[in-house]
Amino acid sequence: MLEELQIRNLAVIEDLSLVFGPGFNVITGETGAGKSLLVDALGLALGRRADPVFVRADAERASVEACFRLDDATRANLAPLLRAEELEDEVGSSLLLTRVIRRNGRSTARVNGIAVRSSLLKALGEAMVDIHGQSDHLSLLRPATHVDLLDRHANLLDQRAAVAKLVGRLQATRAQLGQLQLDEGRRERRAEQLRREVAEIEAVAPQPDEDERLRQERARLGNSEQLAQLGAEAQLALSGDERGGETPGALEQLMQAEQLLARLARIDPQLQEGHALADALAQQVQELTGALQDYRDRIEHNPQRLADVEQRLEAINTLRRRFGATIQAVLAHADEARAQLDALEHNEQQLLACQAEENRLLADLGRTASALSRARREAGQKLARQVMSELADLRMGGTRFEVSIAQQESADGCLVEGRRLRFDRVGIDRLQFLMSANPGQPPQPLAKVASGGEAARLMLALKHVLARADRTPALIFDEIDQGIGGRVGAVAGYKLRALGDAHQVLAVTHLAQLAACADRHYRVDKDPADRRARATVQLLQDEEARVAELASMLGAAGDSGRQTARELLQAAARHATRDAE
Repeated sequence: MLEELQIRNLAVIEDLSLVFGPGFNVITGETGAGKSLLVDALGLALGRRADPVFVRADAERASVEACFRLDDATRANLAPLLRAEELEDEVGSSLLLTRVIRRNGRSTARVNGIAVRSSLLKALGEAMVDIHGQSDHLSLLRPATHVDLLDRHANLLDQRAAVAKLVGRLQATRAQLGQLQLDEGRRERRAEQLRREVAEIEAVAPQPDEDERLRQERARLGNSEQLAQLGAEAQLALSGDERGGETPGALEQLMQAEQLLARLARIDPQLQEGHALADALAQQVQELTGALQDYRDRIEHNPQRLADVEQRLEAINTLRRRFGATIQAVLAHADEARAQLDALEHNEQQLLACQAEENRLLADLGRTASALSRARREAGQKLARQVMSELADLRMGGTRFEVSIAQQESADGCLVEGRRLRFDRVGIDRLQFLMSANPGQPPQPLAKVASGGEAARLMLALKHVLARADRTPALIFDEIDQGIGGRVGAVAGYKLRALGDAHQVLAVTHLAQLAACADRHYRVDKDPADRRARATVQLLQDEEARVAELASMLGAAGDSGRQTARELLQAAARHATRDAE
């Protein structure tokens, strides 16, 4: 529900804050006072195109904030949109949509203070508010929405979900079938390519991390002479010259130090720890000396082995360049190639099984979609009778309204009584609402024949019948009284008030008969003496204020006019009481 609308520096509105309530809200005022501007402002907050012409002459920017209170159903409906923008956690029980328009033509959009694309405002707005302006078509005039409205109205959503599930399975089966139905030559070429790749990898047969081990071995083989020299020098430093040179090695000196510390420790026990350390060091150096000798013995100057290692590394690197950055990736590619090759070699059996599954799903889909279509026809006939009854109340008794349901044949469609019919996730039906406003004229799509007062009354009749099916929380009608006289205006007002039981309704009107039915009445004024043309809006809270405004709308400000206005309010109250009973 729209709770509050704040507008700043938008055309004739300088600074305005409006609080709306549930039920039927009506806005009245003189022509040019700015009534429809309120609807335009809300449209901006809901993502409509931002035109800098809206910016007030003495300001650099205009802004509109629309605050909505969300019930559980509306929030669930908005959840996919909010989740896609990572805003779900930012929105609780209220939603604040903000639009700022600058004189240079730029605009910004925000949801609960977070900057977003204006297209998100539009998507959120379409889910929460249905605006029918003087030059706009209501969503009911878009054929794409008709099947949704009828299915919700007739409680057919479970049947439609069953159809959608079958369509999803059929699409997956057909995708698999398409892969299997590659021409024989293409399959064979692909199979031969896979065999070559597997054979190439198996011929090398690389092992995980083998390339790293080979690089280390290559480094040792390529530097064998230097390694031998360095190893000999290190061993000489530790063990000394075996021929009895003058300079003892580190091992001999450590052993001498250990013997001296042993003698010291016998005299002074405090040096026992030092003696133990010297003994440990001597043992470690002795072990290191032995390890160096073993290392020197293993050092091999083998040009042939080096060439073999280089060749092996090049073979592995060739595989890595072709099939993956690592040996693990190369081996994974080989596994995938073997799996694809197995699938290609067993293609015929899989193809037959997949074709059988497709035929079974087409038959199941035909039965399920056909049952849904029959239910829609029955519901459509009932809906047409209800709408024509509503139109009779609105002085359009000669109007014909129909729910057109047609099917289209398709070579790859589902099977229905020997025919192959085109389908999608909503079924086999191409559904739209048709009407004929004049006797003898065939019914046509609403968008072609519904215009002016007929469009307003038809839209109202449809909304009244489909109120429970329509999930849009707020309905906005700008100049719904266009082409409607006073008598019909009262009936229209009763129906708008009844719509207020299931939706929040906001209407801009010139008809006193319609305005008298509102739960809340707002009057827009513009002071002609004010050079800066400021518009103001006032909620008419007491009966006398409403009587005065209704009398003014009737063009009779005297006692008789005020009496007529009171009678309109009393008639609306009696009608509301009868509806409540």
